[in-house]
Amino acid sequence: MTVLDERRPPHSRFAQSERRVPTRAVVAAIAGNALEFYDFGIYSFFAVYAARAFFPSLDGLTGILASVAVFGVGFVTRPLGALFIGRLGDRLGRKPALLLTIALIIVGTMGLALTPDQATIGVAAPIIVVISRLIQGFGLGGEVGPAVAFLMEAAPEGRRGFYTSWSTASQGISGFAAGIVGVTFTSLLAPENMQSWGWRLAFALGLLLVPVALYLRKQMPETFDGRSREANTTATPWRDLWRHRRAILPGMAMLGGSTAVFYVALYMTTYSIAVLKMPPHIGMFSAIVLGASLIVFGLLGGWLCDRYNVRVIVALPYTVLLAGIYPAYHLLILSHSVPTLLIATVLMSAMPAVAGPSVLMLIGEALPARVRALGLSVTYAVPITIFGGTAQVVVTWLLKHTGNPASPAFYAVMASAVMLFAIMAFPKGLDRFGHANGVVLD
Repeated sequence: MTVLDERRPPHSRFAQSERRVPTRAVVAAIAGNALEFYDFGIYSFFAVYAARAFFPSLDGLTGILASVAVFGVGFVTRPLGALFIGRLGDRLGRKPALLLTIALIIVGTMGLALTPDQATIGVAAPIIVVISRLIQGFGLGGEVGPAVAFLMEAAPEGRRGFYTSWSTASQGISGFAAGIVGVTFTSLLAPENMQSWGWRLAFALGLLLVPVALYLRKQMPETFDGRSREANTTATPWRDLWRHRRAILPGMAMLGGSTAVFYVALYMTTYSIAVLKMPPHIGMFSAIVLGASLIVFGLLGGWLCDRYNVRVIVALPYTVLLAGIYPAYHLLILSHSVPTLLIATVLMSAMPAVAGPSVLMLIGEALPARVRALGLSVTYAVPITIFGGTAQVVVTWLLKHTGNPASPAFYAVMASAVMLFAIMAFPKGLDRFGHANGVVLD
C-alpha cells in the first residue's frame, strides 16, 4: 500500500500565500448546501400542502406518499451530477464547479415554486415539478464534492475538521430558517391561504439567497488548479478513483447510514402532523430545534475531529442512536407531548451532526487532491440517492401498510447499525489526521 501526500497541493494559492481563508469564501462554499437544505426542509414541512396541490384526488397518506416520491425523484440524477460536476471540479477547479451547481439549483427551485397546481394546468403540473426536481438533483449531485474539497484545501493546518463542519452547520442554518418560516406561516396564515399560496411563498423565500451566493462564488479564490501537471498525473481518473475503493466503499456505507437517519429526522415534522395529529405550528417548531441542533453539534463535531480519534467520534453517537431511537419514539407515541417531540428531534439530529464532519474528513483525507472533488461527489451522491431519495417514501409506506407508528424508529435503528459496521470496515491509518493522507491500492 502506497501513501500519497496531497493534503495541500503545491499549486494551491493557499500554499503560496496566507492560509487563513476569508470568511466570505467559506460562506460561498456552503451557500449551495444551505439552499439545498432550506428547499428540502420546506418541502418536508409542507409535503401535506404540496400533495393537495399536485395530487388532489389521493387520500391523506397516499397523497403524502406521492408528494414525497416527487421529492425523491430529484435524487435519481444526483449520481450523474456527481460524475459530471465532480470531474469538472478536478479538471477546471473547485470554483467553476460550484458556479454551475448554484445555477442548476436555482432553476430547480424556481420550477417548483412557480408551477401552478393540478386544478389549473392538469397533468402538466406534476410533470413540471418532476422535471424541476431532476434538474435540481443534477446540480446538487455535484455540489458537496467540490464544496467540501474547497473547505478542506483552504483551511489552516489543524482546523480542517472545523472548516469542513460548516458544511454540516449550513444544513442547520437553512433548517433553522426553514423552521422559522414554517412556524410563522402556519401561525399567521389561514389554512386556505396556506394551501393556495403560502407554501409556495415559503419556497420562493429561499431564492433570496441566490444573488448573494452567486456574487460570493464569483469572488471566491481557487484552491486547486486542475490544469496543473500535478493534477494530471493520471489520464484515467476513474481507474485512479477505483484504486481508492477501500475508502470509498465503506465511505458510501457510512454516508448511507447517516443519510437515512437524517431524513427520518427531517420527516419528523410531517410525522408529527400526519400521524400524531399535532398542530402544524408545533410540528414546524421541531424543525427549528433540528436546525439549531445541527449548527451546535455540527460545529462541535468538527472541533472534536481536529483533536481526537475520529473513529470514536463517529461510533459513539451512532451507538447512542442505536440504543435510544426506539425508546424515544415509544415515549413520543404514548405522550404526544411537545417536550418528547423535541427530545426525539434532538437525538436524531445531534448524533449524526457530531459524526458528520469526521465522516467527510475520513473520506476526503483518503483521496488525493486530483480526484478529491470527484471522489467526494460520488461517495456522497450514490448513498444519498439510494437512502435520501427513498427514506421518507419507505417510512410513509411502512406507516401506511403496517399501521405501526413506531416504523420510523426501526428504519433508523437499521441505518445506525450500518454506520457502525462501516466505520469498522474503514481502512486503518486515518484515525488522526496528519498520520496518513491517502489510501491507495497497488
